[in-house]
Amino acid sequence: MFSGSNKKHYILTLVSVFLLFITLKYTINLPDINKTDNKETYSTQKEVSPKELFLYSYNTIKNNYWDRSFLGSDITRWEKRYIDKIRDDEDAKVAINSMLQSLDDPYSKFLDEKEFEEQNSIINSKIYGIGINISADAGKIVVINVIKGTPADISGIMAGDLILKVNGENTNGKSLFQVASYIKNPNKQTVDIEILRGDKKYTKHINKAEIKIKTVKADILDKNIGYIKISSFISNETPVEFIDAINKVKDTNALILDLRGNTGGLFHNAVFVADLFLKNKNIVSIQGRKGHKSLYKTQNKGYIYDKPMAVLVDSESASASEIVSGALKDNKRAIIIGTKTFGKGLVQKVFEMPNHTGINLTIARYLTPLDIDINKKGITPDYLIRITKEDMEKNNDTQLNFALKTLKAEIQREKIAKN
Repeated sequence: MFSGSNKKHYILTLVSVFLLFITLKYTINLPDINKTDNKETYSTQKEVSPKELFLYSYNTIKNNYWDRSFLGSDITRWEKRYIDKIRDDEDAKVAINSMLQSLDDPYSKFLDEKEFEEQNSIINSKIYGIGINISADAGKIVVINVIKGTPADISGIMAGDLILKVNGENTNGKSLFQVASYIKNPNKQTVDIEILRGDKKYTKHINKAEIKIKTVKADILDKNIGYIKISSFISNETPVEFIDAINKVKDTNALILDLRGNTGGLFHNAVFVADLFLKNKNIVSIQGRKGHKSLYKTQNKGYIYDKPMAVLVDSESASASEIVSGALKDNKRAIIIGTKTFGKGLVQKVFEMPNHTGINLTIARYLTPLDIDINKKGITPDYLIRITKEDMEKNNDTQLNFALKTLKAEIQREKIAKN
């Protein structure tokens, strides 16, 4: 159950093959997407010249970027510098990225056709592949795990298998990402993988298929404490998955919500989750470029889980994760355990642009219910508990153990109070 910075090195050496088009920059730092109305939205199906694409992007940034004081008159220099120099798509991409880089905002980014498709695939939970995770170990490509029910699982691929060949290509001397690209090859509906298991070789002919991304899992620990892990808020299916998880643990005496390593996702998913634990409370407020503040309150439409609760966070708990943990902390609904969160208090919107492209653009900042701006500051947990290297070697999740111990004590106090 370890996550976050304690596994950063491991994550960087692992490729999720079932995420056919996903690249590391999205899995590590995926922005929130705010579902507000957008007067500057253009159809991605519209085909325009590279110069027109630049102008569309220029106007979108100028009219929507959250910090008007930062923009000032500076952005106009980019129109003057590039407008007569754009000849092809690459020129337009360089010019648009130069504008965005001038904002000094790591969350605002131009998405070319492939990147835009990748992002939409994650949001829609529709990924095409075979369903395995692989890593490089001493120059060998190893299957780390196999997603249950996926084509790889059905074909008999197992964790620990060494991948020797992919579609006849020898993996010896190839990088992890080269091997992954052989498997992902979007031009092929099938993939032939030769594996070594023990001293025997097998060749698996696998038909690719749509892979369902699961972002929520639930369990019951020590018989009476619920545990829900949300790995990401990016999927449109997260609310449905979360309701299923809550139903699984609703009869427990306490709950642990694990947001460690969760780098964010959809804004409305965060509000939805927080709403299930709060009644007649403020969840978050959004402050846009004109200073107008929109307050998001609980809707009280669903059932409320009102038993003792702990939230686990770490340095990679960001954005939507911080909306949830900030709401629960400020309203004194749950104790926060772990290390300080990432500190992403800005909200992005995906602007659809012509030529099947898009722009992730920061359009607002958000504040916790107590009007705290956590951007670049993070949320300080109620109990600062770290996981050391020695803990990891012993598979000792000190944060989870502390949460269990604390909640058991709270359950006992409630029993005594009732008697």
